[in-house]
Amino acid sequence: MTRYEQPGIDEENGRTPPGKVYLVGAGPGDPDLITRKALRCLRMADVVLYDRLASPLLLEETRAGAVRVFVGKMPRRHAMEQEDINRMLVTYARQGCTVVRLKGGDPFLFGRGGEEAQALAEAGIPFEVVPGVSAAIAVPAYAGIPVTHRDYASSVTIVTGREGAQGAPGINWEALAALGGTLVVLMGVAALPDFTRRLIAGGLDPATPAAVIQEGTTRRQRSVAGTLADIAARAADAGLTAPATTVIGQVVAMGNVLAWYNSVVPSLHGAVSHS
Repeated sequence: MTRYEQPGIDEENGRTPPGKVYLVGAGPGDPDLITRKALRCLRMADVVLYDRLASPLLLEETRAGAVRVFVGKMPRRHAMEQEDINRMLVTYARQGCTVVRLKGGDPFLFGRGGEEAQALAEAGIPFEVVPGVSAAIAVPAYAGIPVTHRDYASSVTIVTGREGAQGAPGINWEALAALGGTLVVLMGVAALPDFTRRLIAGGLDPATPAAVIQEGTTRRQRSVAGTLADIAARAADAGLTAPATTVIGQVVAMGNVLAWYNSVVPSLHGAVSHS
């Protein structure tokens, strides 16, 4: 098995007690949203495998001598394939390392943390899951949009805007149109024209409020709001790109009144525009 750079782990008689892997949620981008347990894990780690969306400031919490490996993914461009990440986690742990897999948002919400946990379990590697603050809740909140509200929505549905692996069931957008409540779409800005069209075809009112928030909770946060019928065009005109979160439902209108983040740091990112 391939050996990776080691952080000074001594071996006796060619054998090392197995280490442990922590699948850690880094939160949606604002480094202050990481949990205390996640920070403890980072500070004791021998190795940190980190994603693109994890704040670089969090890496400053690692101890001197810790190995830090970038394994981030972008649409159609990956620093490392998922199978290689899985193998690296197993290999470092078998070398006796304490390993943190630092993932944006929450590890088990569209973060492939379930696949990594499965690989560790199959290899007999001890692991823990440290949940993180999800962009599905935090990003709308930073744009002043509560995903539920007694007057507007008593349910929220979270889906990914990316289709799964080849052969996996696709998303039935037409069925989602009939659910009511709030719909939050993660990682779907490129597919925005397609799924908004399908939601309308499924019977969702084209006048339903909708918003797209780019790089939510960070200093670069920008968002636009409109309706289901025009939000794709508005987002394209504004040049919004990934990472972005889409919110669809009556709660979006609350952003006109409740948008607070721009007033806290108005000079650090673009203003929110509402129709």
